[in-house]
Amino acid sequence: MGELPLPSQNNNQSKKGKLYIVGIGPGSVEQLTVHAKNVIENADYILGNDTYLDQIESLITHQNVYRSSMGQEVDRAKEAVKMAENHVAVMVSGGDANVYGMAGIVIEVAERNNLDVDIEVVPGVTAMLASASVLGAPVVTDAATISLSDLLTPWDVIEKRLSFASQADFIISLYNPKSRQRTSNFERAIEIIQKYKPAHVPVGLVKNALRGDEQEIIVTTLGDVLNYNDWVDMRTAIIICNVDSRIWKSPHGDKIITPRGYQKKYEY
Repeated sequence: MGELPLPSQNNNQSKKGKLYIVGIGPGSVEQLTVHAKNVIENADYILGNDTYLDQIESLITHQNVYRSSMGQEVDRAKEAVKMAENHVAVMVSGGDANVYGMAGIVIEVAERNNLDVDIEVVPGVTAMLASASVLGAPVVTDAATISLSDLLTPWDVIEKRLSFASQADFIISLYNPKSRQRTSNFERAIEIIQKYKPAHVPVGLVKNALRGDEQEIIVTTLGDVLNYNDWVDMRTAIIICNVDSRIWKSPHGDKIITPRGYQKKYEY
């Protein structure tokens, strides 16, 4: 990490710069949007933490790279805005940059410093949607995403959101369920949800969604999900369905189906 040398000026780089905040999706280059891939390949600078930069390593050729660790998001955002004043800079963010990603802090830094920087957010596939795609069709109606990290959000606020979303029978996607420092938040969250949703509600757990051989899937129920408490980590996305959802014992593995209501109106 640290100050990077400025690229030599040419006709293109002498123009006003631009900052892209790019959601790189679940972690494989194949899951990038075409626009995201093009933006990364044509950048002067690429910024991100080591995990995300490693995931797009094959696209990094001539670009200057600024690496930093988790927890240094503010410093990274400041550096990105500074670089973009006269050059094309790309801030990479896992999943989608708006869903617990870097879009918020980067745009806040630009606003707070009243900087004249053209910023474009490039969307990416979220962890919830990546996980849903391998579980079948668990998320086809109203859903809520809730992060269990209380680093920036007080736990009493997280509890309230879990409670209300469960009472309303939203499909709930849990992000950041467990880390080395936060070992009990996942269990506490499930206990809150169990107060309002019945035990038969399907639950899908996906680790390393859409990352090839690293991907692991568990399909279970809300009543049994805590049997997998030790298996859950920061790479795991959890989808807790609603009372209408069901598990299909498909010949190709268990799938979750959440009916949207077509069966009530049409024969199929």
